[in-house]
Amino acid sequence: MKVPFLSFDPIHIPLKEEMMAAMEAVYDSNSFILGEYVNEFESSFADFCQAKYCTGVGNGLEALHIALKCLNIGQGDEVIVPANTYIASALAVSYTGAQVVFVEPDARTYNIDVQKIEEKISPKTKAIMPVHLYGQACEMDVVMEIAKKHNLYVIEDNAQSQGAAYKGKFTGSWGDINGTSFYPGKNLGAIGDAGAITTNSAELDRLTKIWRNYGSEKKYYNEVQGFNSRLDELQAAFLSVKLRRLQEWTESRQKTAAEYLRQLSSCDFLVLPHTHEHATHAYHLFVITTPYRDKLQQYLSEQGIGTLIHYPVPPHLQKAYKNLNLGNGSFQIAEKLARECLSLPMFVGMKDEQVSYVCEAIKKFGNECI
Repeated sequence: MKVPFLSFDPIHIPLKEEMMAAMEAVYDSNSFILGEYVNEFESSFADFCQAKYCTGVGNGLEALHIALKCLNIGQGDEVIVPANTYIASALAVSYTGAQVVFVEPDARTYNIDVQKIEEKISPKTKAIMPVHLYGQACEMDVVMEIAKKHNLYVIEDNAQSQGAAYKGKFTGSWGDINGTSFYPGKNLGAIGDAGAITTNSAELDRLTKIWRNYGSEKKYYNEVQGFNSRLDELQAAFLSVKLRRLQEWTESRQKTAAEYLRQLSSCDFLVLPHTHEHATHAYHLFVITTPYRDKLQQYLSEQGIGTLIHYPVPPHLQKAYKNLNLGNGSFQIAEKLARECLSLPMFVGMKDEQVSYVCEAIKKFGNECI
């Protein structure tokens, strides 16, 4: 048996007719930029996230960058970011001219360790960017309390967590302004690049729509040196079709994760994902850790099982951030996770026999190779 790391077939094949109809409707409308399909999707996605407003943009990185610009964060400011996030979170901060300040993750949930945030706050700190990594919601009540205490903004990065919640409140609705990605492999994926910003502030919503469109609220009149980062009509139409299934797809991922957890519970050479008692997990990824990571990945590949490493090099050790002078040992938990984490196959419609095949292969590895 072969088990791919990711397959779009279980969602894209059943939706093909509806997606083609959406494409034809956009084509026939002769309206391709910031029209009715973008408006419809923005309204629906805001409702899904339990937020008041949504602005569709070109991709997830631009969503975070524009969110920061709307808060007037820039040169001389600092933004707190988890040390084990994907580099896009850090890049969004760097693009503004502000300084990234990394904080270690919690070793169990992989999300930012909320107990270590305050020690990194300085007079230059302007915001905290919690990342709901792999699909699990962060401890947002604590983050918001810290932000309020120190008069800081909160920008959620919920690119991997659409449909996850903390204490019943969905990601993308907690922060002052929040960015998400609809990269094709995300839980809600476009057929290309796309992203969105959510907020509960009418003024921040107004600013996002200015910044994404050349800095213009009225055509040919430009308030700021904005960007061209607009969710296009076609991607909005595709995303609207998919959004109606997102809750069902989240439940499918959670069912697959529950099987993994059940079948791998006896593998003492693995650390399995841990979900905080007040959080839900949308399982964008199912990430295990093991000191035998590289050997296990090779073994699974030989059995026809696809895996990926999210992420092999933490941002502070990337060449792009050598200017920070943060060497090995600067963030020991983030570095350990980078050495030991392995993402197992996880996709909507994954069959029970596929999950069992992966789990049996991992158990055989434990018996034969350790």
